[in-house]
Parts: sequence; C-alpha cells; structure tokens
Amino acid sequence: MTAKIIDGNALSAEVRGQLAERAAVLKAKGITPCLAAILVGEDPASAVYVRNKVAACEKAGMRSIKDVYAVDVDPAVVFARIAELNADPSVHGILVQLPLPKHFDSAAVLESISPEKDVDGFHAENVGALMQGSPRFIPCTPYGVMKMLESANVPLKGAEVVIVGRSNIVGKPMAMLLLAQSCTVTICHSQSKDLAFHTRRADILVAAVGRAKMITGDMIKPGATVIDVGINRTAEGKLCGDVDFESAKEVAGVITPVPGGVGPMTITMLLANTLEAAERCAK
Repeated sequence: MTAKIIDGNALSAEVRGQLAERAAVLKAKGITPCLAAILVGEDPASAVYVRNKVAACEKAGMRSIKDVYAVDVDPAVVFARIAELNADPSVHGILVQLPLPKHFDSAAVLESISPEKDVDGFHAENVGALMQGSPRFIPCTPYGVMKMLESANVPLKGAEVVIVGRSNIVGKPMAMLLLAQSCTVTICHSQSKDLAFHTRRADILVAAVGRAKMITGDMIKPGATVIDVGINRTAEGKLCGDVDFESAKEVAGVITPVPGGVGPMTITMLLANTLEAAERCAK
C-alpha cells in the first residue's frame, strides 16, 4: 500500500485564490487587509519565514508592513511599536516572529498585541476562546492541518487521534480543534512511556515534536492518516519532517510530505486570519 499524499502546495494555492477574491471585495469597499510583521535579530530561518509571509500577503492582494530590529534592541522600542500598530485602524493583523532574543519576555510581547489583531492566535484571551470552543483566531498551523484533513475527506467523528508534541503553538490547540470535532485525543510528549504503543492505535497521527524522522513506519497503524508538522534538517542539509516518510508512506493511508505539506498551509491560514480580521472591521 502506498499512501495518498496531501499536496500542501496545491491546496495552499487553491485557498489563497479564494482569499484573494475576498480581499478584492474588501478593497472595492476601500479596505485593504493589512498584516504587520515584526522581526528581531538576524536568525536566518526567522528572516525567511517573515519574508515568505510578506510576499504571500502581496500576492493575495493584501498590504504588509515589516519592521526589522537589531538583536540587541531595547524591548521598550518593540513594545512601543506594537502599541502604535494596535492603535492603527488600517492594520488588521500583527505578528511577532518567534523566537525572540533572550532579553525579551516573549509572553509579555505576545500579550501586548491586541487580541483583535492577534492573527497568530497566541494571546491568552484567544487561547481561552479556543479552549471554550468559540475561537476568534485559530493558530495557523493547526488551522492548516484541519483544512488538509477536510480536503482529504478524513473522517473525524469518533476517530482515535494521537498528537506527538504538546506545544502551545501546535500540540495543545490541535487537540482542542480535534476534540471539537468529536475525536478521541491523546497527547504524547518526551515523558510518555512506550510512544509506539500510542501511535500504533491512532487513526490520525499528528507529529509535531521537532525530531527528524522519529516516527517510523512500524509505529503507524495500517491505513492511518499521518500529518507531519515537523521541519528539520538532516546532516546533509536536506529538509525532512518528524516522520520517516519513505517507510511511513508504505503503511499509512494518507500522509503529508515535508517539504510541501503543512508548511505552505501555515502561511496561508495566517493570511486567512488577517482577512477575517479585516472583514470584521468592515461590518
């Protein structure tokens, strides 16, 4: 058996086309959806992420603002800029690229963003709304995963789901979204005993732990849906996920590749959140 591959690039292009149409409707009303991105420091991966987000905005007919600060910038400068963006009615979404330098209180920075403009969905108010089942913004990566499951017609109601990873960015919000769809959810992590015992009973397996190829084919239930959120580099410099794709695709029923899987959808759903914020302002 060779698994069906969910093409994140193709799905992303389809969704972005729909977003561009919605953005055009708003622009006809005199409103241009706008995302402001803040980057602190010179981390190469972070710089690439921000550049890709800004480029995606422009292609979708949205406006973008990018502020880049030196790694040793006084946090007060960044807080002041966030306050300006919060007060600017033409800005609909604000994101601060993580990780921040060590002299920053990352939690305080995220909490300083207006909940109505927190398009990453990281503000405590938005996290609480997600927990209660009435999210204002869904964190972008889990949002993208849900779109991918929908596109592949993966049955959710009553499904056994195992999520490997308990981060606030992916693991925890992913669990909340799947619980809302009546899945039975188990979250595994570095202290879980006998990880393979859990993964082998999953109808849907989400790997989001940041360890290259740690999920192998013999850890997967035959016919399962495998969603690989991880992005790692091998010793040769090649990108790979948390799942050993070659062995997993021979066991799984549906699988996402790395690259070209969840990654493109993460940026796409950031655009979706920004557009939704602008549409709320237009009402």
